[in-house]
Amino acid sequence: MRDESLANKQSHLLGIGLDNQDGHKRITRAEKFSIVGGSQETHERMTETVVKTFEDIKRAGKQLETIEKKHLAELIEKNRPAD
Repeated sequence: MRDESLANKQSHLLGIGLDNQDGHKRITRAEKFSIVGGSQETHERMTETVVKTFEDIKRAGKQLETIEKKHLAELIEKNRPAD
């Protein structure tokens, strides 16, 4: 029997940068994620991390709605640019 709650489930990642001091409003939107705020550097780093994470999710044959939270957290950490 198909689980209807899973079939209709929609997920969206939201990244929020809090270190903006130049007054510039930065927003990057895609089908499954949004990145808002942050300094230029922070915004770019968050966007790069999420794009690479979604590439890995797709390569694994999964979707945001079906990937385990722990696995998603591991992928985000793996794709985070080094300081």
